[in-house]
This record gives sequence, C-alpha cells and structure tokens, in this order.
Amino acid sequence: MSDTREIEVTAKDLPLHCPTKEVALWSSHPRVFLDIGETGQISCPYCGTKYRLKAGEVIHSH
Repeated sequence: MSDTREIEVTAKDLPLHCPTKEVALWSSHPRVFLDIGETGQISCPYCGTKYRLKAGEVIHSH
C-alpha cells in the first residue's frame, strides 16, 4: 500500500505550493512552489505528494 497522496488541482489553485493550506502545521515541511504548467503533473520533492492538473483546465500566463 502506498502512502503517497494524489491531489487534483485546478487553474484557480495556482501558483501551486506544497504543503497546501489543508495540511496540519505540525506535519508540514518547508513550503516549496511547484511548476505544474509544463507537464500537467508534478511531485513534491519533500513529501512525494503528487499533484495533477484537472482534465480540461487551461493555465493562463500573466
């Protein structure tokens, strides 16, 4: 059984960072910003949580 979490995100969740605000402060690691724009998915280098852009979502550049 894998303990790795997978989280689906939308364009509204960007800029994406891990840990997210839903993670308890006591169990968090340093905040790291993740660039999901190139492939639509990325894993956190600290905890391994996998983030995936929801199908059909479009990232608008600023």
